[in-house]
Amino acid sequence: MAPAHLALVLARPRVSWRVLVPIGLTLFLGQFLLQFFGIASGMPPGLASIVVQTQALFTILFAALALGERPGRREWIGTAVAFAGLGLIALTVGRDLTVAGLVLTGLSAVSWGVGNVLVKRLPPVDMLRLMVWLSVIPPLPALALSLGLDGPRALGSALAASSWLGRAAALYLGLIATVLAYAIWGGLLRRHSAATVAPFALLIPFVAAYGSSLAFGERFGPLRLAGMALVLLGLAVIVAPGAPGITGRDPHAGKKRLRGEAGRSRGADRGAGGHRRVAREEAPRALGERPDARHH
Repeated sequence: MAPAHLALVLARPRVSWRVLVPIGLTLFLGQFLLQFFGIASGMPPGLASIVVQTQALFTILFAALALGERPGRREWIGTAVAFAGLGLIALTVGRDLTVAGLVLTGLSAVSWGVGNVLVKRLPPVDMLRLMVWLSVIPPLPALALSLGLDGPRALGSALAASSWLGRAAALYLGLIATVLAYAIWGGLLRRHSAATVAPFALLIPFVAAYGSSLAFGERFGPLRLAGMALVLLGLAVIVAPGAPGITGRDPHAGKKRLRGEAGRSRGADRGAGGHRRVAREEAPRALGERPDARHH
């Protein structure tokens, strides 16, 4: 709820609630709730940081379906490699990884991918104000879910028992890692193709996995390490510079085509009118008359 308070000082961007609500429900609420529930259900935090980055793959697929962006050969190869890595990770279910945790974290990536595409479809807007107002949407559904699952007293008890470090972490997640980071992220998505921007999130897992190993003693076996490496390799193939990338469809192409055809039609009319005027002037000359003789 911390970033939502900024809506008191920042005006809402020129985006209707019908557009804001689906983005807030997918990019913020769905992504984070599913990810946190996944971790609570048996997904190790370091591994979660890898699995959730498959959002890049879902972003590419959804952008192809909804926006007409056509992934090239490199994008398809990278996607196949990354999904193969995800399959290897799935084979390590057991001990510290559960099926429920893996599925919920995967659905978090799907929700993030949908939100990315919805952001990409927006008209030009101030991204910082957009992210602040998107942050207004998750608190009420999340609060209702908390009341339903934990009861009315759980929230107060959790707040009373929280340490300054926990509160600082919540503020950091809300203001820095959400509002500021997603404002930058959304701006990049609007200026570049989804296949170019989304894979840059692969930098996150390296930090998260290393931090999880230090803070929680998380360890990765050979098969899981191989799967993680394939996921990151697939994302790296997608974003590799110097290769032909995804091709986008201009959303205004139809209007431009119609304007061009209208311009050609007007040009043809002007040309036909000019020919008719020349013909009217030439006809009297052919009869030995002056062009204006008929008017006297």
